[in-house]
Order: sequence, then C-alpha cells, then structure tokens
Amino acid sequence: MEKLIIQIYEIQNPSEAETMLKLGVDHIGSVLLSQETWKVPSIRETIRLVAETGSKSSLIPLFSGPDDVYRSLDYYEPDMVHFCESLTDPHGISKACDHLVRLQEGVKKRFPEFRIIRSIPMAQTEKGDGVPSLELARMFEPVSDLFLTDTLIIKDSAHEDQPVSGFVGITGQRCDWNVARELVKSATIPVILAGGLSPENVSDGITQVRPAGVDSCTQTNALDEDGRPIRFKKDHEKVRRFVEEVRSLMLDAGMPDFQRCQLPAGGSHRNSGPSVASTGRITP
Repeated sequence: MEKLIIQIYEIQNPSEAETMLKLGVDHIGSVLLSQETWKVPSIRETIRLVAETGSKSSLIPLFSGPDDVYRSLDYYEPDMVHFCESLTDPHGISKACDHLVRLQEGVKKRFPEFRIIRSIPMAQTEKGDGVPSLELARMFEPVSDLFLTDTLIIKDSAHEDQPVSGFVGITGQRCDWNVARELVKSATIPVILAGGLSPENVSDGITQVRPAGVDSCTQTNALDEDGRPIRFKKDHEKVRRFVEEVRSLMLDAGMPDFQRCQLPAGGSHRNSGPSVASTGRITP
C-alpha cells in the first residue's frame, strides 16, 4: 500500500518507540550524539523493536569518520542511516562535501542493505536563495536513496549558529517551501519534507510541496515550564495530531501528484528493505 511517510525524531528508547508505533509513525529516528558515546544499548533495543514491525528505523550519527560510522552501523543495523551535516560554510558549499560523498559511497558498498537519507539544508522561509540547496542535491543524489529538507538558519546571508554546530536541523523553523517544492520536482529520489513541521502546518506543507513524506522533531516535542522544547521527549498528543492531520489529508485529497513511497511489509530490513526506482518511488 502506498502512503505518505511519517517520520518522527528523536526517539532514543524502546518505550517511546512503542508509543510512536501505536500512533501510526512509519519511520522511527534516533540520534548518536558523538563518536565517543556511540554505543547506546537503549537505541539498539529501539532499532530492534522497530525491526519487528512494519515501520522502519533511521539512525543519525553526529560524526562522519568512516571507521566510526561503519562500526556504528555494524552494531545498530538500522534500516536507514541519515546524514545531516550542514554542507555549507560562509563562502558557499563546504569543502567537506567531497569527503561526505565518499563516505556515502563507502556505506553503499559496505552496507548495500541499508538506505541512505541525506539532509539537504535550506534557508528559512523567504531566504531560500541564501543556500545552494539544489546544487547540493545534485551533488549527493547519486549516493543517496532519500532526501530530507531541513532548515539552516541564516541572517543577512551569514550563517547563524545552528542548534548543533556543523549540522542542520532541530531549529523548529520552517525551511523555504518554494525551494523544497523545486527539489521535489527535480529529484529522482523521494524527498521527505522537514523543518519546523507541526500539527498546525503539516497539511499546508504537504499541499504546497507534494513530498514523499513528512518529518517532525522539535515541533512535536514536549515543552518545559518556560515553553521551550525538551530534546528526546515527545508530546504524544502532538504526535497523534500530526499523524491524524497527514492521514486525514490523504483520505480527503488522495495522492495524484505527490511523490509516492511504497513501504514494504514487516520483517527484517535485510530481506525486505525498500529499493528506489528512477521514478522517485520506493518499491519493495
């Protein structure tokens, strides 16, 4: 059955993952915070739990040394590995991109059963020309299976400090949906829309961008007493509403001109992982 992917980050333990699965989440995303603390048994248990269902696991390593990444993939065995470096510097495209392309080539050769998600940085709303997003996508498309848009905070053409230095995401701010739509039109692989998505705006984002899926982290987190998002703690009611908004839109509008992804039924990712066709669809 084809449906719009719903992906939720940052899920770090089996209990939270089980709740997300019950709420109808398709992709469960976890994060490795550093190469020094790369081995986290609760995340491994989370990935194993997801492997027993029809949903998929995704793992972000916040490091890019090949040996460290390979060691982590051997240990966790996720369905997907997700790279989210910022790819840019104040002068434009970062020189680190050549290394990151080679890293993804290495992952594909060593772990052909895993799919690769590459975050494509995009400026926040109305600052879309401040980041060479489409050029970066062309660079990484040959070594990626899915793209994910995410927000890179810029101000007056200068790069602001990101929530996680050197990486894109968890800003809670929308990326420029016009640029995201152009990426969906031009890419031959599926695009997941992310960047400031919430239960309140996800329907508008889907309608405008026509992605293969949607992703939420910060805007579905629980809040502290000062109203600030709490990392690694989800607000289950927000996630429920997020899923409900997506599914209701699909029932009402159908999917005639959306990118489409067919998620395979459950079982081990090594035997049932999706493959990407040139149409931009994921097929079993």
